[in-house]
Amino acid sequence: MTDISANLVLGDKKVDLPVKSGSIGPDVIDIGALYKNTGTFTYDPGFTSTASCESKITYIDGDNGILLHRGYPIEQLAEHGDFLETCYLLLYGELPSAAQKKDFDHRVTMHTMVHEQMSRFFTGFRRDAHPMAVMCGCVGALSAFYHDSTDITDPHQRMVASLRMIAKMPTLAAMAYKYHIGQPFVYPQNDLDYASNFLRMCFAVPCEEYKVNPVLSRAMDRIFILHADHEQNASTSTVRLAGSSGANPFACIAAGIACLWGPAHGGANEAALNMLTEIGTVDRIPEYIARAKDKNDPFRLMGFGHRVYKNYDPRAKIMQKTTHEVLGELGHKDDPLLQVAMELERIALTDEYFIEKKLYPNIDFYSGITLKAMGFPTTMFTVLFALARTVGWIAQWAEMIEDPQQRIGRPRQLYTGEPQRDYVPVSKR
Repeated sequence: MTDISANLVLGDKKVDLPVKSGSIGPDVIDIGALYKNTGTFTYDPGFTSTASCESKITYIDGDNGILLHRGYPIEQLAEHGDFLETCYLLLYGELPSAAQKKDFDHRVTMHTMVHEQMSRFFTGFRRDAHPMAVMCGCVGALSAFYHDSTDITDPHQRMVASLRMIAKMPTLAAMAYKYHIGQPFVYPQNDLDYASNFLRMCFAVPCEEYKVNPVLSRAMDRIFILHADHEQNASTSTVRLAGSSGANPFACIAAGIACLWGPAHGGANEAALNMLTEIGTVDRIPEYIARAKDKNDPFRLMGFGHRVYKNYDPRAKIMQKTTHEVLGELGHKDDPLLQVAMELERIALTDEYFIEKKLYPNIDFYSGITLKAMGFPTTMFTVLFALARTVGWIAQWAEMIEDPQQRIGRPRQLYTGEPQRDYVPVSKR
């Protein structure tokens, strides 16, 4: 809380609203007592000017292209750490010591298998079911298989549920992929690291030995880190809203997955890849740039600009490097899609139109190319996003549960329907 307040004059009423300050970032005006004092609400579609909670997990400065997890820049975490270390940081607030990391890695690894009956659960889905539809159902069903960790009032059960979801999400994601392509499920292998284990479950087959490529494993791990958490986005807000009712953590994460499935949220990298494929070659870029600048043309450049970032997305810089590493390792450096991407990026960073509108490349611009090169179909892109974001959802959910000021979410509305009127019997209508 600061010593200043905001003064609101509404007709003949004058209200002093307290102003709160975070450790960094803009101040916020506390309107919690606004309705009590004035009988009015605020109107903020999309909640673009509303802080829905107090959090210590992730901070974004969109104007300056900064993303911090518990104070640590995303660039440093992705360059020097691994995904499970980032998971520990998000969950517990500090980077682990060597002993803590070893223990945490072990506890996650020991939870990677799913109940054997889960494999039969998959057969209830059509073969051509979208993997995200499968994930929504299977993650929600975890509460039926692991009901010994659904009591949200028990800190131990909350911890067990958190570890279970971080550990089992790669297994379920790989099972969704295998079911989608008609191959047998591959069990996790506990002597592999998190990303390597996931790649093996996705791409190994029983009839031959599978060796994990360390370059691809490191790229996968980095992709997970870059998607681990992103403050109060739509899916995270969904998880918090579902959790505010006291719903079990598995149901809350399933709600987050459902929200992430939307093309305006988790499906953006697939849309960016489709756009690059449509452009096809570098010589066609001027045509599409002209279309993008034409207000009367429905075409939009996907993978540029961001709801929050008004500068270069810090995750995009790391993702660009990762893309080059993967394509180089797989012999795809001359990939026409990458060439189109590089030229589009150059134009976006130098063209006045893009600079003025702050349309910088975002992480989705590069991640689609990388995942395609690694062998994933576009239907799996959002599943991988959900896998990585699970830890962020869990950390945000746990923080909300432990917040003494937490109340069930209940947004207000501006009603514009019919005023009160009397019922008319059907014979007189």
